[in-house]
Amino acid sequence: MTDASVCTDLTKQLQRAADELVESGAERGMQVAVHRHGELVADIVAGIADPATGREVRPDTPFYNFSLGKGVTATLAHVCAERGYFGERGYDTPVADLWPEFAAHGKQAVTVRHALTHSAGVPGIPAATTHAELCDWDAMCAALADVQPWWEPGAAVGYHAYTFGYLVGEIVRRTTGRSLTDVLREELTDPLGITDELYFGMPEAQQHRLARLEEDPARAAAFDLSQLPDDLPMFRAAPKHLFPSAAFGNRADILAADIPAGAKTSARAVARMYAAVLGEVDGVRLLSPERTREATALAMSGPDQLMGNESAWALGYAVGLPHGSAATEPTVFGMAGVGGSWAGADTATGTAWAITKNVLGANDPTVARISHIVRNHPATTTS
Repeated sequence: MTDASVCTDLTKQLQRAADELVESGAERGMQVAVHRHGELVADIVAGIADPATGREVRPDTPFYNFSLGKGVTATLAHVCAERGYFGERGYDTPVADLWPEFAAHGKQAVTVRHALTHSAGVPGIPAATTHAELCDWDAMCAALADVQPWWEPGAAVGYHAYTFGYLVGEIVRRTTGRSLTDVLREELTDPLGITDELYFGMPEAQQHRLARLEEDPARAAAFDLSQLPDDLPMFRAAPKHLFPSAAFGNRADILAADIPAGAKTSARAVARMYAAVLGEVDGVRLLSPERTREATALAMSGPDQLMGNESAWALGYAVGLPHGSAATEPTVFGMAGVGGSWAGADTATGTAWAITKNVLGANDPTVARISHIVRNHPATTTS
């Protein structure tokens, strides 16, 4: 157990930082949650969830955190591996063995491991994809099965912005025979007691609870898509009209759909999930220690073929913090979301934490500031 007074000090430091971010105008509303060795040691909120009504952020307020949800999808894949659903070859099972249609156009060699490390070579979606099609699971999986690979699987890495969710999600669906939402609920959120705070598709009747997203003016200027060429590789992965934005993330149809490259979650819910990847949380452990070591270790790195940045991947999780690197933070794993959210954990300290927010920022420093407090406080660094 962590000393109560030390936890109280951590909470005070995080609350002070969050309040300052909101008061300065850098953030509108946000949450921070921290688990250490399965225990919730900090759970703070600040600011407004919906400026139109003045509704305040609560600990159970879900935020649409975009690609932060990829870590949830990856975790479901690891739960499937733990159950033996991928067969004797585990992560090296060809995707086509589980999803025969995926073998089209020479994709027989793509494995589950390639899918999890963004090295499968299928990062693109059709340029004319509509919002309605993006919300149609069968249509998107059929389109993905029919694509031509961009590179030989495992030969390069490139961020599968949307296709990661459908690819890994369909692997989970094929191996379990259940919808992704059912698998999420039955294997993860129900056991952890976070069913009402972590979703892929969020029922419209619950969407009034969500934080309302908005654009930071600096990000809007930095991401003026009209000034960028249509043929950039990143727009083949996420066409301009589907590029993540506040308007996109506030759409009822997008929020209700299973699009598992993203998720709607509170900070405390997704931090609890990562805590259960690291170890036991109230009697629930999602993965064995051996599985956790394999899933969170560096598995693929190199220049990203779409974004141009250096990237480092474990099996479905990015290694290092968004403002750090795999070299300096090799034990940290997790996923960031467009606009500045992040959730993950540090295997070296047994700490899991999450930052959710509703202002989509550019080169956002909030994760760096909050994570510095978390990673350097005695509540998370002493045994």
